[in-house]
Amino acid sequence: MSNIRIELIQAVLSRALASIDYNIYVNLHEQSEFIEQFILADESLTEEEKTEAIRVNNKNHDRDKIIHNEGTRRICENCNQKCLATLYCEYCVRNYLKYNFSNWTSGNNVIDNLIKNCQMETIKPTKIIEWIPYNNLENIKYLTKGGFSEIYTAEWIDGRYEEWDSKVQQLVRFGTHNVILKELKNVKNASQSWFEEAKSHLTLSNKRSEIVQCFGLTKNPSNGNYMLVMNKYDVNLREYLQQNHNQLTWNERINITYLIIDALYYIHEENSIHRDLHSGNILYTQFNDDWNISDLGFCGPADKPSTSIYGNLPYIAPEVINGKGYTFKSDIYSIAMLMWEISFGQPPFMDYEDEHILAYNIIDGIRPKIISEIPSKYKNLMEQCWDANPLKRPDTYTLRKNFKEIRLYYRNNPNELPKLIAKVDKEKNNNMSNNDSEESSRLFKKLKTENGLFNY
Repeated sequence: MSNIRIELIQAVLSRALASIDYNIYVNLHEQSEFIEQFILADESLTEEEKTEAIRVNNKNHDRDKIIHNEGTRRICENCNQKCLATLYCEYCVRNYLKYNFSNWTSGNNVIDNLIKNCQMETIKPTKIIEWIPYNNLENIKYLTKGGFSEIYTAEWIDGRYEEWDSKVQQLVRFGTHNVILKELKNVKNASQSWFEEAKSHLTLSNKRSEIVQCFGLTKNPSNGNYMLVMNKYDVNLREYLQQNHNQLTWNERINITYLIIDALYYIHEENSIHRDLHSGNILYTQFNDDWNISDLGFCGPADKPSTSIYGNLPYIAPEVINGKGYTFKSDIYSIAMLMWEISFGQPPFMDYEDEHILAYNIIDGIRPKIISEIPSKYKNLMEQCWDANPLKRPDTYTLRKNFKEIRLYYRNNPNELPKLIAKVDKEKNNNMSNNDSEESSRLFKKLKTENGLFNY
């Protein structure tokens, strides 16, 4: 395995996935076969790397069959159930987890039930939510503060589950690896709806590779606060743009935008709304050159009142500011702000110091200025997404479809892309990197006024 170039394998798998014509390869089996043939035909991979790439493809195929309940079933030699997975049996994995329910507890029945319910919907061994004893974490170091959460890095001894050993009928762990700990405030006072949403989003994050993976929960013994244990990423979108803005091509920007839209599509497909999309919770991993969305279902304090709004003001849709609540279309507005930020390398509305004025201006239709030429098709779609009327914004299905066409169009017609991209003002960029509030979300309380505008 030491000679296998994992990054190259991931790149080939990404190219294979992007090359599928879904009008021709209409079911999961045909799509998996196409990817396997693509791997075998790739001249950059060694034979050993092709074998590993096919193994990864087969694992992904098992996951997709279970998610979509599609494909040929087989009789498991152990439990005699008709399972969809070929590298493991999803029923054996769930039964193993159920058998071990008595071997752990968080000390909170609601948290225990949350984790147990997630485990009974487990898709694959690497995507299991579990209770992680705090003493299984070491080298815990403070990283930063984000909104209402303190964030730490740590090493997880033994690490997540990696695979199912059918011979001994048990799960095998990956080994020690780095994780992120995100502290959750006031969970003991959380409403039932918070726990229901938490379950929904924990399950979603472990069904889709486009969502930042959460391994489970732990509890800080020093203050009694629960903590999310999450996959560690290299950098967020805000930081990435600060570091790479002047080197990025337009096709690279368009691809980043597509991957974010693709991730949001799967969130909405599960009937979930993110509510707090901004460049601080779009995360990048160099390992497989991919972008993922984080913070699903855990935006703000667990006990935040229903009369409050939690978010990062420049990304909040005008109707939400006006007290009309979050919808799928308010997430689309946030996508428009991200599209602008990806274009120009800095957060929207950086020149506003007074948030009251900014809030009123957003409601009045003020949008970030387009300060240099950007691709026309990209610009038109961005402006649709930030329309003041939510009904005029596209849904994620339409947005994803249209953006996929835009990505292909500019790949095939690079001469239509602008030659020059405005450089980020160095002084502004330095100020931005030192301004924690720009990257964090906060709690806003609605004022009792005619339009319901919020304050903080």
